[in-house]
Amino acid sequence: MEKRLEVTEHDEAGNVTATYISTPTDTKGTSRVDVILPEKTKSPWQRLLDVFLPAGFPHSVTDDYVQYQIYDSLQAFSSSIAGLLSSRAVLSSVGVGDSTASPTAALLLSILQDSAGRIATIFFAHRFGTALEPECKMYRLLADILNDFAFILDCLSPAFPKPIRVVILSFSSVLRALCGVAAGSAKASLSAHFARWGNLGELNAKDSSQETVISLLGMMAGSLVVSWVTTPMATWTTLILLLAIHLETNRRAVRAVSMRTFNRQRATLVYHELKQGRIPRPEDISKQERIFERDGVLRDEDDRITGYCTVGASMKTFLSSLAFRKRSLTGAMSVDDTWLTDLLSLSAESAYILSYDSSSDPLRFDIVIKKGATPGDLLLAWWQALALSEEASKLRTWSYSLDKRQDVLDLVKETATAAAQLMSRYGAELREASWDLDVGALETRSSTRVSLPE
Repeated sequence: MEKRLEVTEHDEAGNVTATYISTPTDTKGTSRVDVILPEKTKSPWQRLLDVFLPAGFPHSVTDDYVQYQIYDSLQAFSSSIAGLLSSRAVLSSVGVGDSTASPTAALLLSILQDSAGRIATIFFAHRFGTALEPECKMYRLLADILNDFAFILDCLSPAFPKPIRVVILSFSSVLRALCGVAAGSAKASLSAHFARWGNLGELNAKDSSQETVISLLGMMAGSLVVSWVTTPMATWTTLILLLAIHLETNRRAVRAVSMRTFNRQRATLVYHELKQGRIPRPEDISKQERIFERDGVLRDEDDRITGYCTVGASMKTFLSSLAFRKRSLTGAMSVDDTWLTDLLSLSAESAYILSYDSSSDPLRFDIVIKKGATPGDLLLAWWQALALSEEASKLRTWSYSLDKRQDVLDLVKETATAAAQLMSRYGAELREASWDLDVGALETRSSTRVSLPE
């Protein structure tokens, strides 16, 4: 007698979709296969949601995905309506309804706007491209602030003479183009964060479907709004209300995200938590971090600014902090050879060189990265800079006087050891707490690598 065979089929989320049971029959060599469907089937509402949600939801995305998408949908809805009010003002500016307006002039204005926007995106991507991923939350919100300013300029443009109107509309186009670059790059980083199963492509496709539906609903609601809102007072009241909703929902959307990588601010907050013996989770740090933070700022555990630090500084910057005489024509610098040798010897075993400018106020540090440095090495460098900045009173003695030199060298060595011990003790626990130590997010500008002789 052949054995009874049972096969269970699951969907991406692990739910049972069907059970197949093979039972031998009296006829030799044949079996009967029964298909048993689960008692609870998906409702039409659930099937509709499946069209817009990633396969395997909610297991295929991070826990912060739903809250972010709710607020992101609300902000897109309000932005669509505000965009219609803005478009009406632009049409008025280019001469719709004006018998003296020229189609050629409107076309030339469109070309000018498009050209200005494209040129702006090139410079913006060159200057801030490296920072878009580490600071994706900041640039995601900044993108919508720029877009809202563009809406306001569009609505203001009809009140100005035509020559000034051209300048205003061109600047508005620049802001909107910058919004596109910042929002697109930040969205890519956030999507990579949300995709838990490596389903980045599908997640982006489903996100596009969500945006399409929200935009359609926004246009339908906006068509009613622009029909009812006709006076300047009503237009501005409605616009300000929509932009307020837009920015607040954007702020909440960004706040809902708990990034797992270490940018400068998160590395600082985690450092102070570890100093207290606590292992913070990304969700804990997300509640503490600022959306907008100064680039390279160093803060102590009381949130006071103790200095600034540049990650990926050039060797020239490092030598300039040590030079006591510079030749402006040749660019050559005079440095104390013993002092330079001592500082380089301290970093012989590490993957970076930490320098300090004693003439700056507040204190300014520069991290020169060696070739082959890993994200973990950069995190150590940042933690050492934090430790040094907390010893500001001692760092003020960093000078060329022989009686203070050894004190400074000892302090640099002690802080390097302290940072390494912190990583050695808590590195594994940070990984268990969902932190990603293998992705570099501390560099916000294009930087260089140096190779030193053995």
